[in-house]
Amino acid sequence: MFYVFIIIAYLLGCVNPSIIQGKLAGVDIRKEGSGNAGTTNTLRVLGKKAALVSLIVDIGKGALATGLGSIKGPTCAYICALAVLLGHILPVFYGFKGGKGVAAAFGAVLPINWTLALCALAVALVLTLITRRMSVGSMGGAAGLAVLSVFMEKAFWPYALAMALIIIFKHRSNIKRLIKGEEPPLNFKK
Repeated sequence: MFYVFIIIAYLLGCVNPSIIQGKLAGVDIRKEGSGNAGTTNTLRVLGKKAALVSLIVDIGKGALATGLGSIKGPTCAYICALAVLLGHILPVFYGFKGGKGVAAAFGAVLPINWTLALCALAVALVLTLITRRMSVGSMGGAAGLAVLSVFMEKAFWPYALAMALIIIFKHRSNIKRLIKGEEPPLNFKK
């Protein structure tokens, strides 16, 4: 039964609202804008309403995955957090090409320790506001999750570290653009 929850978590992660909404609008979100199947690119390509739907669904599927996993105990919930993240990044339904997993990871941490999730979100928001780069905020929030988990949810720390490393690895193209000074800033007025 333990493994059933992990498989369910992965499959929940595979449901990508950005890709689905793009198909309904007649575009492949993975070929538009930044090419990422996540909330930020959905905002750029499909607009605010579609981005909000993507954000809510991605957070919700993460929370549902670990919430279900917690039925079998904390270790199952921790593994389900990784599974839903991997499902979002490597979705079997979409040729293993998904998003970067930031919103899904945030949702996955909420049932495990909501204060930890909110603290990591605060780090992400502050860095995004300071740098005007969503990628910096996302990577900083992921790193913050790993560091803060040591103090706030120690048993979760190895899983939080793995999640952070996966998210940062998924941002490698952003890192290259940041180094070259080519990463586009967010326009808060829009």
